[in-house]
Amino acid sequence: MQNIKILNNSILQGARCAGEAILDVYQSDDFGLETKGDESPLTRADLAAHEVIASMLRSITPDTPVVSEEDPASMAYRTPGREFWLIDPLDGTKEFVARNGEFTVNIALVRGGLAVWGVVYAPVQDSLYWGGAGMGAFVNEKGTTRAIECERPAEGQTVKVVASKSHLNERTQRWIEQLGDVSLVQAGSSLKLCQVASGGAHVYPRLAPTCEWDTAAAQAVVEGAGGWVTDLQGNQIRYAKAEILNPDFIASAISPSKLPKI
Repeated sequence: MQNIKILNNSILQGARCAGEAILDVYQSDDFGLETKGDESPLTRADLAAHEVIASMLRSITPDTPVVSEEDPASMAYRTPGREFWLIDPLDGTKEFVARNGEFTVNIALVRGGLAVWGVVYAPVQDSLYWGGAGMGAFVNEKGTTRAIECERPAEGQTVKVVASKSHLNERTQRWIEQLGDVSLVQAGSSLKLCQVASGGAHVYPRLAPTCEWDTAAAQAVVEGAGGWVTDLQGNQIRYAKAEILNPDFIASAISPSKLPKI
């Protein structure tokens, strides 16, 4: 069983190194863009970041397997009774290709089917988030570290919702309407959950497909910041399921019992 406090600085540094590898490609003229079997994009940056993170984790925790989006063979280690690292070396490849800066490096430790600790690094913004339930949550921005907490809206306050104005599906729109007076907060990749963790937003409804590696690291940060990431029945999102896809979920600073139902 990994001791997070001992590993913390090494993992944070590894996330930064992966970010540097991503930026090397981001600032080049050739992304090496390909399309994977599921029609999702793949670039040289995805693979470079994977190699940096996987190598780092195997070096410092040789007995803990690494499960990565970019290593199909590693899915064999994604079992509920096992502790493993779950990584998305470049979350938001579409954002990367669009050069909008809204992409991240995601590293999570999964134990007993729960994301117990996670790191999310946004290389362009140089914003590094980390945390886990019972361990608090933190962000380092431009070299300054501070603790972060979810911010619950006061009675009558406008609810800040992470959602895309151009990609709101009908179910999401109906759910948001039940919140009353809202303002929309824009963010890409796992930065959407980090907005909830850091008080930039109150709630993020995701009523569309995501995979486990998309959310595990940021879920740990949200829970470390005192928030919830639950399915539509209020159950905590879990990992190492038979199905790699997550259920629809709500990341929120608001207790699940006080959220609208669908």
